[in-house]
Amino acid sequence: MRRTLFTMLAGAVLVTATGAPAHAAKRPSRKAEAASAAAPSGPALSPERFKVQRHVLGNGLVVLTREDPSVPAVAFWQWFKVGSRDEHPGITGLSHFFEHMMFNGSKNVPPKEYDRILESNGGYSNAFTSRDMTAYYEELSSDRLDVALRLDSDRMMDLSLLPDVLKSEIEVVKEERRLRVDNSINGMLDEALWATAFYASPYNWPVIGWMKDLERIPREEMVRYFRTYYAPNNCILVLVGDFKTDEALARIKSFFGGIPLQPLPAVPVNSEPEQHGERRVSVNYPAETETFMAGYKAPSVKNSDVYVLDVISSILSDGESSRFHQALVYERQIALDASTSFFAQLEPGLFECFVQMKPGRTAREGEAAMDSVIHAFIEDGPTERELQKAKNLLEAGFIKQLKTNNGVGQTLGYYEHVYGDYRKMFEAIDRYRAVTAADCKRVAKDLFDARKRTVAILVPEKESEEASGGARP
Repeated sequence: MRRTLFTMLAGAVLVTATGAPAHAAKRPSRKAEAASAAAPSGPALSPERFKVQRHVLGNGLVVLTREDPSVPAVAFWQWFKVGSRDEHPGITGLSHFFEHMMFNGSKNVPPKEYDRILESNGGYSNAFTSRDMTAYYEELSSDRLDVALRLDSDRMMDLSLLPDVLKSEIEVVKEERRLRVDNSINGMLDEALWATAFYASPYNWPVIGWMKDLERIPREEMVRYFRTYYAPNNCILVLVGDFKTDEALARIKSFFGGIPLQPLPAVPVNSEPEQHGERRVSVNYPAETETFMAGYKAPSVKNSDVYVLDVISSILSDGESSRFHQALVYERQIALDASTSFFAQLEPGLFECFVQMKPGRTAREGEAAMDSVIHAFIEDGPTERELQKAKNLLEAGFIKQLKTNNGVGQTLGYYEHVYGDYRKMFEAIDRYRAVTAADCKRVAKDLFDARKRTVAILVPEKESEEASGGARP
């Protein structure tokens, strides 16, 4: 991960307010307002209202363009179809490692010069790696588009893979792992959760990789991995902002069109067997409070119930009025935080529940309270108010994502890669609107099955005086 975490689409919140002019007509009745809010008419998003063009170059490079001249700026994304899912034991962490390497020099750009060149032209860059993808983006003035095209085509074609650069950057990644996993309660729990929940899935290992792999990956395997996955026919370019498509496409072809395609990599094999019993794992670490994560086996993006799972996640943990917060934090006052997390992915993953207990309260108490909330949800389903609130938040968050060039580029790339077609984004809002209380009960009953649950628990332990720098007895 470079600088920031990637914010996924589902679960974002947008609150807006509008005021009526002083001479406005008579205010509609509350009943009419409620009916209007609960029954939105017409498509909120459609290909006609939100025009996108898709192009494929001769070398297989997919290019998505969305013109928006409202601001003289552009966002340029590159989505490589490679993530930790494409690795295997022995080379875990390579995808994230190359996220770093892509900023460390290429044939015509010396090491450490990428950001200097971009920033001296008023631009900004960032990147992220996940289980399914590695994505990079730049934002800059529209008249400086060629700067990004030159930099990014050069590294796709001739990334610097010199031994000294590789050795130096792997040390940076190892230090990042120490910071974000080895010395992070959330990082350790999440890693233990996924490694215990999956036996034969390519989601078994962490995105950042196992430390032992980072210490041993030879240069030959690094070079082979880059040549295989960082090819134009394994990439999606997304350009959004102030440009004319014909002109921009001609520029993209001149910079990227000559990069040779490579044989497509094999699709990762998922041999994960069905889970028939709860799995538990403990992590001992110095801490003041007990914390736990519970992961329930959840379907991949191919299952339409992923939209229902987004709604369930919102009802359980979106805001202070959510069920988890009300029950564990406000009413019983046994937890400092209680939340859920679900993201649609290429492979079946996890619907995660996270609870941080108050000092003196146990994870066992938290689990019992969480189970009570879940049981009530399965039995009764959501109220109409809860259901509508969740739909509104998901829809508002989705639309908010499209307010900026960068948000549009992120959305288009995500749907083109994960859903297989950017046009699937036009179905999302209607999918959320169509979710019923009965859908929530049906999906929750199948999801929250203790036989398909894995629990990772932090066991607090006192830090030794020697470890904390104190004198030994």
